[in-house]
Amino acid sequence: MAENKNSGRNTYMIYEDNTAGTVQIADEVVANIAALAAMEAEGVAQLAGNIKTELLGKLSAKSLSKGVRIEVKDNVVAVRIALSISFGYSIPDVSKKVQDKVKSAIENMTGLEVSDVNVSITGIETEKK
Repeated sequence: MAENKNSGRNTYMIYEDNTAGTVQIADEVVANIAALAAMEAEGVAQLAGNIKTELLGKLSAKSLSKGVRIEVKDNVVAVRIALSISFGYSIPDVSKKVQDKVKSAIENMTGLEVSDVNVSITGIETEKK
């Protein structure tokens, strides 16, 4: 893991070629990939965030990955994701779909290995009348 001194963001080297250079990815990018993949799972209503991430989301572009925490160590990613599901869906089924989609998306797009995807269900969304 290398830290980008200019922005204070963590970046991870995912590819190095002595002739062409290196490719690094910021942790926010990995979190955004996880968020987008989770939202593709049928039954997911929305990602959940805490008050801090909700406020940051209103002030910046970080709202996409609210409710997503990642930890990268030695090119292995652990993901924690909090979300609400739509009423009528099976919590275990939706959680499994989220885990599969997030793991697949991160591994396919970044080349990083995903050790685990922990899903927390923070609420059930009902249809608005």
